[in-house]
Amino acid sequence: MKKKKQKKNPKFIFIVGGIVSGIGKGITVAGIGTLLKSRGINIFPVKIDPYLNRDAGTMNPFQHGEVFVLDDGTETDLDLGHYERFIGRSLDRHSNFTTGAVYETVMRMERRGDFLGKTIQIIPHVTDEIKRRIMNASRTKDTDAVIVEIGGTAGDIEAEPFLEAARQIHREQGAENAVFIEVVKIDYVFPSDEEKTKPIQQSVALLRSRGIQPEFLVVRCKRPFSAGNKEKISLFTSVPKQNIVEAIDVRTIYEVPVNFRKSGFDDLLIERLNLPKRRKDMNSWRNLLGRMKRTKKRISIGIVGKYVDHADAYISVEEALKHAGFHAGTNVDVVYVDAESETIKKELAELDGILVPGGFGRRGIEGKIESVKFAREKKTPFLGLCLGLQIAVIEFSRNVARLKKANSTEFDEKTPHPVIDILPDQKGVRDLGGTMRLGAAGIALKKNTRVRELYRASVAHERHRHRFEVNPKYHERLERKGMVFSGFSTKDKRLVDFIELRDHPFFIATQAHPEFKSRFLEPHPLFLGFVKASMKLKK
Repeated sequence: MKKKKQKKNPKFIFIVGGIVSGIGKGITVAGIGTLLKSRGINIFPVKIDPYLNRDAGTMNPFQHGEVFVLDDGTETDLDLGHYERFIGRSLDRHSNFTTGAVYETVMRMERRGDFLGKTIQIIPHVTDEIKRRIMNASRTKDTDAVIVEIGGTAGDIEAEPFLEAARQIHREQGAENAVFIEVVKIDYVFPSDEEKTKPIQQSVALLRSRGIQPEFLVVRCKRPFSAGNKEKISLFTSVPKQNIVEAIDVRTIYEVPVNFRKSGFDDLLIERLNLPKRRKDMNSWRNLLGRMKRTKKRISIGIVGKYVDHADAYISVEEALKHAGFHAGTNVDVVYVDAESETIKKELAELDGILVPGGFGRRGIEGKIESVKFAREKKTPFLGLCLGLQIAVIEFSRNVARLKKANSTEFDEKTPHPVIDILPDQKGVRDLGGTMRLGAAGIALKKNTRVRELYRASVAHERHRHRFEVNPKYHERLERKGMVFSGFSTKDKRLVDFIELRDHPFFIATQAHPEFKSRFLEPHPLFLGFVKASMKLKK
């Protein structure tokens, strides 16, 4: 009789933040995940966002940075992008949830009568739903370890139910199967620049008041701190000195896993959770970092947008450019160009490549159109993403096809030439969240085109997040004038997903968001082609 395979108990690594938000919890998760994966351990990251929004889809990039879209169309926090870029794994809806999603589920259960008339409370009903989602991720993915990032900081009102749910999981699964890591920072007093540990002590004390004792501290710092201060931190937090990990500022975030390994962080975690002790393999990672540090070449790529005061709004685009640069043998200096700048032409003239990213709304549109015109006429390598494709079609329609006042109905409902128009099945939609063309979809690539050559495939699979499309009524007219429609949706063959120009060093735009699929060890072919073309212009 065949012996039944015994189901393994997953391990839980909870990452919480102290002192301030934006302290680097996401990079810590990504770094730990990279290390454990390199040891052959199957990990799955989960990001919990304490805000009341159902998901990140309706949030303003000025407030919260970019919306990162997963293959299944889930609109998430930008930390999911860090996870995917580092770990090299495509995630799904099990990787992210919010307070809003939790409460929505609990209230739906209450309306159905699932609680049999009980009074609904934060504990146990909300915390039970949080635990269910975390445990479901571990079961669905059959993982060795789930790394759970709890957004915000210890002490935030919004984070309380999540911390309590994590505490309960630690208690229920047993100390041998769960561990808490707190990300904190050394404070530096101005103007002496003296190190202070008191905020760390108070942050850990606050977490302990919630019934949680962190066993590891990841300490953000500008430089290695003194042995005396490490001793003090250990004394007042009850965290062993060897479990206090210095997270020193780095030139690039991709050095984080290497620094963690130098400190023996992965060995400590594996020992603590009794995970399999397999060989270490980060050769590809180290080799790429080494090449990046040695190269002296530089190019400048301009991102023309309207969220330029908040770099996180285009973080996936910036990282995809850097990935391509690492592999092409050049440093990419990303220059943010305000689409509403009065000196935009002068700024564009100093660039080796021009990129117009995604976005919504009419502000800055004419500046983006001007930047595409500049790239087309001056033969500067150009890459358009989502809105960038729509802008390229509008510019070409106006200035090459001579369609006066051509526009998108998103920006001008009365345009005489709606070369970009809303999907017919979208015209009755009123809600903003989760109602667009979302997630991964197949794209048929036309033979003898640049994109077919770059992808080395007849079909590409890219993630989407948009409502408006190239109007099929204008396809033939634009093609006659020289625009090449080089990729169409495999599902609806009328929907244009790629355009390009033949008489140009590099002029490609896509309706998709290829930046979401770029990885540190595997750059996206579109970005790699774009960067290489920009390097040629530099010569």
